[in-house]
Amino acid sequence: MDYRIICSDSHVNEPPDLWLSRAPAKLRDRVPHIEKFEQGEAWVLEGSKDPINFGMNACAGLAPEEMHAWCRFEDIRRGGWDPKARTEEMDLDGIDASVLYPTPRLAQSIVSYRDDELHLACVRAYNDWLSEYVEHAPARFAGLAMLPNCGAKAAVAEFDRVWGRPGIRGFTVGCFPNGTLDVAPEDDAAWERFASTGAAFSIHVSMSREAPSAHKIALPGYGRFFDAPNRIVQMIFAGVFDRFPKLACTFAEVDCGWVPYFKEQIDNNYKRLDPVRKFGLAQLPSEYVERHVNFAFITDRYAITHRDEIGVERMLWSTDYPHISADWPHSRASIERAFEGVDAAAREAMLCGNARRIYGFGNA
Repeated sequence: MDYRIICSDSHVNEPPDLWLSRAPAKLRDRVPHIEKFEQGEAWVLEGSKDPINFGMNACAGLAPEEMHAWCRFEDIRRGGWDPKARTEEMDLDGIDASVLYPTPRLAQSIVSYRDDELHLACVRAYNDWLSEYVEHAPARFAGLAMLPNCGAKAAVAEFDRVWGRPGIRGFTVGCFPNGTLDVAPEDDAAWERFASTGAAFSIHVSMSREAPSAHKIALPGYGRFFDAPNRIVQMIFAGVFDRFPKLACTFAEVDCGWVPYFKEQIDNNYKRLDPVRKFGLAQLPSEYVERHVNFAFITDRYAITHRDEIGVERMLWSTDYPHISADWPHSRASIERAFEGVDAAAREAMLCGNARRIYGFGNA
């Protein structure tokens, strides 16, 4: 394909029977499933006291007065679960290819499961369904499978089971493979797989082991970048990038206008503390960021303006389709406004080239 615009962060809408039809029979009363409520339909998730509605995860293109948190699954646009319809929706928006993540709170629920059998069954069911979805148009989809987080051995096993399927171009990680929010030596087995295969390693917004709940604030999403600096610092100081110099990590939906400030601060504090603490890093912390970390943004005009301080080769544009943040079907108009005055090379890198490189679009 002649790729011109690649969305580096979009989502599926998982069908109601995904886990009911694919999980072992003995687990089907515990897997994610949709139930009817007075307000509409919502996902019921083990460990979550709140039903998780999905209207704002499927409202792109609706008029503001038609956007509601509660809705019925049968009323949402088909592209969330039908890949043929999805390619038609992408064509209407002028998008050549899309990187596909799961619905965040559904993925978070599965990450939170402490029962390894249930966790692995749900991960495998999702990955098998996603594989079938992206196989419909592997040149246009980058399916990011879920990586288990109940130990590095299980993570490597699922990596090997799924990697190489058409359209599967990487994995999304909800916490570190060892099952905690701290890097552990056993995780190296998983990092080795990413580094040796070139599979994309992605974190969507943040890591968490907590079960999801209904949004408790009026304006969710304003602090999407808050967790990413912590995970970057953890990986740098755990020596992950020193041991695996080919490993790269993409943080999706975190924007990147904050990155120059972050790099300044970690270098400043490193230089003050290293003479005493003897961290033993081979490079300045900012240099690891510049070589190993990518950032996907939806709306971040400040970052585009300050792209040279961030590193154009580390910036990835996205739509977040079909969520509320998307401008579908007017993404091209949004691009023209946001990228006004940007030189052709930088524009191509952020809109297409970086995603093509990271996710292997165009490779056999």
